Amino acid sequence: MTEERDYREAARSFGAVADEYERGRPGYPDELFDALERLWGRGLGGARVLDVGAGTGIATRLLAGRGAEVVGVEPSAGMAARFLASSPTVPLVRGTGDDLPFHDRSVDLVTYAQAFHWTRPERSVPEALRVLRPGGAIAVWWNVHDDGVPWVRARDRRMTAVLPDRYHGYRGIDGHVGHFAPAGLAVERTVLHWERRVTVDHVLTDLTSRSYVASLSPEERAPVLAAEREAMLAEFPDGIVVDPFKLDLTVAVVPEHPEHPEHPEHPQHPEQPQ
Repeated sequence: MTEERDYREAARSFGAVADEYERGRPGYPDELFDALERLWGRGLGGARVLDVGAGTGIATRLLAGRGAEVVGVEPSAGMAARFLASSPTVPLVRGTGDDLPFHDRSVDLVTYAQAFHWTRPERSVPEALRVLRPGGAIAVWWNVHDDGVPWVRARDRRMTAVLPDRYHGYRGIDGHVGHFAPAGLAVERTVLHWERRVTVDHVLTDLTSRSYVASLSPEERAPVLAAEREAMLAEFPDGIVVDPFKLDLTVAVVPEHPEHPEHPEHPQHPEQPQ
């Protein structure tokens, strides 16, 4: 099936760009974790957390910094190696959200930072519910470039034109977070706004780590990045970019006495973000 092959190819592409991912991807402001605690109704300090699709550990380290007892869960060997190099004191387990290698009711929180769209919700939601304790929660979030800013819209148009079969942006978030309420979870959602100041080179490193570019061959990738460098330098001749984000957070809380359907209805192939 072509769609399935394309999906798996994109998922496998991250291991080869783990260094670019670690150097280029944005982090998360403290306000994210403040909001997570508020929507969940409890603090991260002392909470047992699985950070699924941990990648190079960007969010995992921040969760640990808030006092969580966090374990990273990551399927890619390349990403896992970079995680261990950056975060040698943080536990890491090879695994996926669709098949969590943990005991029933063993954790308080399951998080997916930029990662829930790489799961199959008909598998990952029941798996999260299996390992969560009553009153626990699933938290999913995405840093989304703010398309209210003209240069972001212009880049979206360029990516759509040059990579029409690969570039999807983050148009599927509503569908992804729509899987939680049917599973009997109490769902809260908020959007935060923040920005970072980085160089054009930094922006291009971030772009290299995105699946729609990372999954290209080196020969295909080079002209895309060269054209983007030219366009970005025309927009920012001093080489410094104000990089704006909307941080989309959903927290889905397990009832203290949960009664969940074993097989909630979910579409097989939600539209995948970056």
